[in-house]
Amino acid sequence: MRVTSKGQVTIPRDLRELVGIEPNSEVIFGVEAGVITIMPKNGGTQDADRQRLRHFVSTLDRLSGTGDQNVDAEDLMRITRDR
Repeated sequence: MRVTSKGQVTIPRDLRELVGIEPNSEVIFGVEAGVITIMPKNGGTQDADRQRLRHFVSTLDRLSGTGDQNVDAEDLMRITRDR
């Protein structure tokens, strides 16, 4: 996909339909970790979903490496079965 001299690109129809971008509708651009994002302006639900996902990922990041590396799958299954 090429960017025109005016900075314009065409959003493929399949992608527009997937995220609900209608003809003549407004969109919001954003940058997340160096990636440009685009979403419909009326995507309030999508904004909430994105925020929940960010929170979930940050929780996973905080938990990374906190588990006991000496517990294998069989031990873990035995521990959880007895509860």
